[in-house]
Amino acid sequence: MRILFLGINYWPEQTGIAPVTQRRCEYLAAQGHEVTICTAFPYYPDWRVGAAYRGKLFGRETRNGVTILRSYVWVPARANTVRRIIHEASFLASSLLGSVRARKPDLLFVSSPPLGLAVTAVLLSRLWNVPYVFDVQDLQPDAAAELGMLPPGKVLDFLYALEAMGYRNAALVITITEGMRRTISSKGIPLEKVAIEPSGAEEKWFAVKKEPPHAFRSEHQLADKFLVLHSGNMGVKQGLAVILEAAARSRSFPDIEYLLVGDGAMRATLETTGREMNLANVRFLPVQDGDKFMEILSAADVGLIIQQSSVSNIVFPSKAVTLLAAGCPVIASVNSASEVARVVTESGGGVVVAPEDPEALLAAIVAFRNDSARRLNSSAAGRNYARAHWEHRVVLKNFEQNLLAHARAGH
Repeated sequence: MRILFLGINYWPEQTGIAPVTQRRCEYLAAQGHEVTICTAFPYYPDWRVGAAYRGKLFGRETRNGVTILRSYVWVPARANTVRRIIHEASFLASSLLGSVRARKPDLLFVSSPPLGLAVTAVLLSRLWNVPYVFDVQDLQPDAAAELGMLPPGKVLDFLYALEAMGYRNAALVITITEGMRRTISSKGIPLEKVAIEPSGAEEKWFAVKKEPPHAFRSEHQLADKFLVLHSGNMGVKQGLAVILEAAARSRSFPDIEYLLVGDGAMRATLETTGREMNLANVRFLPVQDGDKFMEILSAADVGLIIQQSSVSNIVFPSKAVTLLAAGCPVIASVNSASEVARVVTESGGGVVVAPEDPEALLAAIVAFRNDSARRLNSSAAGRNYARAHWEHRVVLKNFEQNLLAHARAGH
């Protein structure tokens, strides 16, 4: 089968949706399918196009059997709502031109966000008379509304109309959790048209060893520290200021160290705030490559998942899968009605505390610090749950079968 993926993020980006899309593309290519992805020049999560890609309108690469067609994207130095709209619009325009360079596929696979790719999907689907699958990783209009990024009005109404068009014309809508599936269905889409396709856990995460020696700890003089890790995007919806507030309250626990790994729109603000608060127990590191990140997962005593209280079923961060599969006990500072809260509680891989509450966050950290048996039990339970629900090979095999079925139904 010939499959054309459309998505703004891809390798060599290492956080967010990019690794998920990469695994899917490379798996399908390894199964003998002809796979092409039309994507942007890499920029995420540091919001800078890599030096090797700057100043180009289009590019073409091949990696692990996948043809990568890159097209221009405007990347603002500082992202806000208006600049994000322009940023996404620039990719929508260039990717439409870039996509027609590909051979006519048997199936289109379109990842949202950006939501505007729904327009590209409909246009190409009609041009080529092929079906498309709409992959919803983030309910963008709901997120904009819940986080107060967009007030009620014409712009938000337009986004909901765009979303409805994308759902209505798709052969299949897929998403990552049951909560998101039901939210999509509540918008007038038959439940049987919406399927759950989890991102899956890479086998290497299950191989992370949680016992010493820890090379990362030795390298960074952290041998005797209780290491609290937050990794991934540092954006608006995470609400990561609560970590700094908890760190400020941790001064009576000199062995507790906070490590924030990654990048994003809020990183500079967080670093400035940390310096102003004189937080010697907080460290920032940029996005780490695969081997180094594995060392960090091995070294971490607990991992954090932080979301604002308004976030419920609009997103499900990939770090939840990573942390549980790696046997890292989780403290989720999230809405108790969210899908993250459900998974962490159901798995036994950690605890859920009230969002935006530094006292509750610190209390959970101290409780884990004081109870090594609890950490071991949470580590084993989280890993078992991840193996049962997100085992990489099973997830990807089911994904392939679902695509094949809908490609055939579309002809």
